[in-house]
Amino acid sequence: MNLNPPEDFKKRILAAQGYHEIGLWREAWRELDGLSDVAQHRPDVLEMRILILVNEHNWSEALDLSRHLAEVAPKEEGGWIHSAYCLHELGRTGEAIEALLAAPPSLRDKAIFHYNFACYSCVLGQIDAARAALQRSFALDKSYRDYARSDRDLEPLHPELL
Repeated sequence: MNLNPPEDFKKRILAAQGYHEIGLWREAWRELDGLSDVAQHRPDVLEMRILILVNEHNWSEALDLSRHLAEVAPKEEGGWIHSAYCLHELGRTGEAIEALLAAPPSLRDKAIFHYNFACYSCVLGQIDAARAALQRSFALDKSYRDYARSDRDLEPLHPELL
């Protein structure tokens, strides 16, 4: 028995994404909560929930859900990246680096891995490691240079980014 026909699922997930993008968290939650129990466990639904929790600064709950996402979709980057980010926001930056390093090796092919590693390393005062990781992220995706110029975590490296 399919409690959410495919078109209803698509409509709800697109609506939740739209509400999320414009900061209407309550409406996004309402759309996600209307999905079937089976749909609630889909990686894309879990990640949408995490994104909303992150935007609400609900770091602990987002961390728990991110870890769950990493378990159910270990080859996808979302659970690993979000777990590390939540740890960092909780002031557990050393653990954030450990979380990144525990991710599947394929994640090291992603600019976001190196960018976040650079941010966390910089916050911990590991400037040389941060610089190297940042350069790797730029090599993979040049757009990260724009983010880096205003990222508070990378403030010690800002003079080098002008």
